[in-house]
Amino acid sequence: MPRFCRQSFTLSGLSFLLFVTAVSPAYATELADEEDIASSVVEYPVHRELVQPGTDQPEVVNKDIISQDPAQREEKPQESEIISAEVISAEVISAEVISEETESSVTEDTENLIEKNSNPPLPVIPQQTPLQLLGKEVQPGAFVALQWSPEQSFQSINTPVPVLVAHGAKPGPIMCLTAAIHGDELNGIEMIRRLIYQLEPKNMNGTVIGIPIVNLDGFRRGSRYLADRRDLNRHFPGSPKGSAADRMAYSLFHNIIRHCEYLVDLHTGSLKRTNLPQIRGDLGNEKVFEFSRHFGGITVLHGIGADGTLRQAAEEIGIPAITLEAGGPNQLDNTSVDEGVNAIETLLQNLGIQPALRFWAAPQPVFYQSHWLRSDQGGILISAVELGDKVRKGDVLGRVTDPVTNTGSNIVATFNGRILGMALNQVVQTGFAVYHVGVEKEPKKMKAEVVVEEEKKSPQEQQMLMDNNIDQE
Repeated sequence: MPRFCRQSFTLSGLSFLLFVTAVSPAYATELADEEDIASSVVEYPVHRELVQPGTDQPEVVNKDIISQDPAQREEKPQESEIISAEVISAEVISAEVISEETESSVTEDTENLIEKNSNPPLPVIPQQTPLQLLGKEVQPGAFVALQWSPEQSFQSINTPVPVLVAHGAKPGPIMCLTAAIHGDELNGIEMIRRLIYQLEPKNMNGTVIGIPIVNLDGFRRGSRYLADRRDLNRHFPGSPKGSAADRMAYSLFHNIIRHCEYLVDLHTGSLKRTNLPQIRGDLGNEKVFEFSRHFGGITVLHGIGADGTLRQAAEEIGIPAITLEAGGPNQLDNTSVDEGVNAIETLLQNLGIQPALRFWAAPQPVFYQSHWLRSDQGGILISAVELGDKVRKGDVLGRVTDPVTNTGSNIVATFNGRILGMALNQVVQTGFAVYHVGVEKEPKKMKAEVVVEEEKKSPQEQQMLMDNNIDQE
């Protein structure tokens, strides 16, 4: 550029400045103030938080403001670093506190959610269903009388056997009671009548099925046996193509008994004998043993059911079965009936079917070994003991006397025990079973001995045990 031009430009700029100053002194003062403010700027760090990849922790980044004066940036590097480190530490601590608070809050929320979800759901109350029996449907909470036709006589004059059913409003066990399988045994008939008509199906858990007179034909004739002189309790589970007794047993077993979960078969003594109220069962069978413990303080006698008996047939298909013996035939013994009803009431309470009006909580006497003592001569029997008496070895239990020669012989106890059954005073023949004597033992000890002894017994010994215990069953 020519010299005169540069001079001209300089003079022009100077002239402009003088002009502005002269025209607007306030503007010039404002410019000077801005220069003073700019020269007094102090360096402060600038912070930014960046999230590191793959983590939730913030990364603190420090960056100094660039000062207008480079000398000031070089003079205070340590102060800036110290301030920056303090800020980093504070922010890390703050981040940790926030993290802990967040974690605590999440944990607390999770625990509350788990606690809320861990509350047990409301129990589902099972509903009772109608009972299907003998082609009929029994509604929950109902008491009905059904009819079973054993088809043993002329169809045109056949009389059905009554079957009484109390079907509870709530689910529970199905208990079956049978009586008068032998037509001359009356006590069981009265037991079922007294018991079943005091039941309240609307308040019951489960079902009670009672057959008061199984052998209706024998009951009409006052006979133990069927019309063909067969013992019905030696033909179970029966056959649809066998004898009249076989067919009757088959019909009862398959139409009714198979619906049961528990069975109590009611009996009395036979042939002018009477029994102390007692229950009989195979105590070597775990289910039967536990079942027998629910009858209260009634006497318990171990015995394996003979072939063809109802309780043995029921046990073979898994139904715990007990025989309840009380009193003698062809008579109603009110004391025996009352004890039998008390035992069954206690049973129903222990099974949860219905609370008992009377609860038999006395200790339960249990007998494993028992034997029948027999007469060695014929004649008139006069007993010196009563049912339930405790006897010792050598005690005279009774005497049999020849009415013509006036000679006689004593029947003597051969071991210590208790009278569980006995013959009534009568004319007896040689070999007649007169006194049934049992040896009492503690239940659990007795059960252990039963298991061991049954394994050792030969088939002949087992048959002898059955013969000893089922003379009246």
